[in-house]
Amino acid sequence: MEGGVHPGTDVSAFRECFSLTWKNPYVLRLAFSAGIGGLLFGYDTGVISGALLYIRDDFKNVDRETVLQESIVSMAVAGAIIGAAVGGWLNDRFGRRRAILIADFLFFIGAVIMASAPGAPLLIVGRVFVGLGVGMASMTSPLYISEASPAKIRGALVSTNGFLITGGQFLSYLINLAFTKAPGTWRWMLGIAGLPALLQFFLMMSLPESPRWLFRKGREEEAKAILRKIYPAHEVEQEIQDLRESIEAEIREEGSSEKINIIKLLKTKTVRRGLTAGVGLQVFQQFVGINTVMYYSPTIVQLAGFASNQTALLLSLVTAGLNALGSIVSIYFIDRTGRKKLLIISLIGVAASLGVLLWYTRGCPSKYGWLALVGLALYIIFFSPGMGTAPWIVNSEIYPLRFRGVCGGIAATANWISNLIVAQSFLSLTEAIGTSWTFLIFGVISVVALFFVIIYVPETKGLPIEEIEKMLEGRALHYKFWEKQHYDEPKGKNPAV
Repeated sequence: MEGGVHPGTDVSAFRECFSLTWKNPYVLRLAFSAGIGGLLFGYDTGVISGALLYIRDDFKNVDRETVLQESIVSMAVAGAIIGAAVGGWLNDRFGRRRAILIADFLFFIGAVIMASAPGAPLLIVGRVFVGLGVGMASMTSPLYISEASPAKIRGALVSTNGFLITGGQFLSYLINLAFTKAPGTWRWMLGIAGLPALLQFFLMMSLPESPRWLFRKGREEEAKAILRKIYPAHEVEQEIQDLRESIEAEIREEGSSEKINIIKLLKTKTVRRGLTAGVGLQVFQQFVGINTVMYYSPTIVQLAGFASNQTALLLSLVTAGLNALGSIVSIYFIDRTGRKKLLIISLIGVAASLGVLLWYTRGCPSKYGWLALVGLALYIIFFSPGMGTAPWIVNSEIYPLRFRGVCGGIAATANWISNLIVAQSFLSLTEAIGTSWTFLIFGVISVVALFFVIIYVPETKGLPIEEIEKMLEGRALHYKFWEKQHYDEPKGKNPAV
């Protein structure tokens, strides 16, 4: 049963999560301490959109050259690509906890460099450092939470990482508003980001390594001690036994639990199909345009006719608040409604809201300017509960234990590469073909993503990892996602976990 969600969890995960964490606050401490990595991720995504307005005022070359604006935004994403790719290796080699500590250090250094930057070049260097930390944290935080959570509430606790991402975005807009009148506005906005990184660094110093990683490294006694703090007494021995059997099975199958390479990944059918679903979700999460909305929402609001920097930030705060609210909805429904159903509802709503944004016209105030605000709000309302959180949850549970770090790194790297493409091209694309055509492209991609989810993404709600592997092994595509699923044991197979 290791790594999955026990059957029979068709009740509110939010209520069960609250009940179990009330009885065992240690679990909540683990989840929220690791989840600060999500807060860093979200804060950086949101803060740059407001800071960019004032950076343009201070550095006239940035105001004149669109490519510099895009570079300030997207160089953090370039750093995140490297951070996510290296993070997969760091997670498997040195552990989830050390990877988070390294991410915090990089993020803190980047925040200091940005706050003191005398011009655009050093500011971009600081953005790269921050990106390295964010990329590493983006794949490590949900992985650590997933591996240090009781199976019954794993989905809900991993959703807290998504909540802290959106909470970080909301916090960034509050910070942006707070410093609009302060001397050195954007320096405060970017520099204060070092504080949560420092906080997480000291919190993680007092927390243990992932018990599953410790088991893989042969440190069984340490792993058992942590598992006994996480699981109720009547469940912990069975969990330890299941985990031991999974490690022994993979050693028998592969010869060593340490030998992982790309050829082995591609030869393993369940991993290959899991990567198709996991990487596909991460790519589509970006290509439906979410970070266009979050990075450039103040700019979009201004172009819709609301010219004041402060007004643009205030209206964008509403967008960030809706995003955070949507992630709370995800915590409540993710183990009740299911990952796939939430994704489908989300993508239908995203496509419809992008249709509203087609009416948005660039430039001076017009009678259609208010539609930009309605479109942005609807987009966030539909995106956040599904496409906002489900891709990270699916990627934290769809892979076998021995491949979880490296596969999570591959999927996160794909997410950040897609993020970079969108961030680097959005403003140039709107200048070349107009905003209406740009949003039409995002809308078409959303429809393609909808069919991808229906065909390739399995429903992992309530399934132990063994059944997820059986489903992928047997290519049991589940088109009727609203019906209850049943899977038969493949003949001659001993599902590995």
